[in-house]
Amino acid sequence: MGRSLQILISVVIGLILDFILGDPHGLWHPVQGIGSWITFCEKFFRKLFPKNKTGELTAGVVTVIVTVAVGTSIPALILWGAYRVNIWLGVGLESFLCYTMFAARSLQKESMKVYSALQNEGLEEARHAVSMIVGRDTANLSEEGVIKAAVETVAENTSDGVLAPVLFAAIGGAPLVYLYKAVNTMDSMIGYKNEKYLYFGRPAAKLDDLLNLIPSRLSAIFMILASGVLGMNMKQAFRIWKRDRRKHASPNSAQTESVAAGALGVMLAGNASYFGKIVEKPTIGDADREIERQDIHRACMLMWMTLLLFVLAVGVAVGTFLLSAPQGGYHGAL
Repeated sequence: MGRSLQILISVVIGLILDFILGDPHGLWHPVQGIGSWITFCEKFFRKLFPKNKTGELTAGVVTVIVTVAVGTSIPALILWGAYRVNIWLGVGLESFLCYTMFAARSLQKESMKVYSALQNEGLEEARHAVSMIVGRDTANLSEEGVIKAAVETVAENTSDGVLAPVLFAAIGGAPLVYLYKAVNTMDSMIGYKNEKYLYFGRPAAKLDDLLNLIPSRLSAIFMILASGVLGMNMKQAFRIWKRDRRKHASPNSAQTESVAAGALGVMLAGNASYFGKIVEKPTIGDADREIERQDIHRACMLMWMTLLLFVLAVGVAVGTFLLSAPQGGYHGAL
């Protein structure tokens, strides 16, 4: 069995496990380990380098290099050993490692908790539920603000939390998706433009932007197609994407958010509070109608259809490659 087929089988099984089981709650999760390692590196390298701009930038660069090296080499070494013992042991283990990096079911579950809270428990519980999936302050959000935050999170994470991991896994198996997730976790932990992380977190933020340049744009394209399949406003999704896809400090975040806004016919983004300070942001989309609770569910459906179309496209591409390329053994990213 060639490496390409090993990866294809592992990605498909990983996606099926994620669809059925979601995140393995109650079990230790690799992202927890990555997060703990990042925290250790931050403390260690901040002490090691001078507390000035150059020192913090250097500490940030070293943290990125070490975290990527550790995050990639551990799964690569584990798989190298597993595949040497038995090919199906390797495939099974790689399937599980891929599964732990896929998050579509978790994204739907956590966002629908917001919907359920609004329907059954009230605004205060909905604010708490949405605080679990967003970085902004939620204590004073109105119902409209809570719904917008949930929809925006589903739209943005359709790229970096769902499609991007699948893309990296399809290209390089578990080692490459772990590399991506290590960088993505660093960005979520230290990639802030505040006083503490302005310089230390900049290398991680920039590398995350770079890794997501292609996935975010692919996600937008497939989300536009998905909106058409679901009977949403595909023409409007394309128009708003063309107009608003750059309306974000990140070069990637507004790609899928603008498509979702157009497909749903609502206005997203705008000013938000972070750590007690209002951050001014442009709005995305047109307010053709008031945003409503059901839009959280619609955003999840859009995410799932986008993923399905993307996986089908990847499957066709890999299948074509397998038919034309010679087969080889396991060549891990060591």
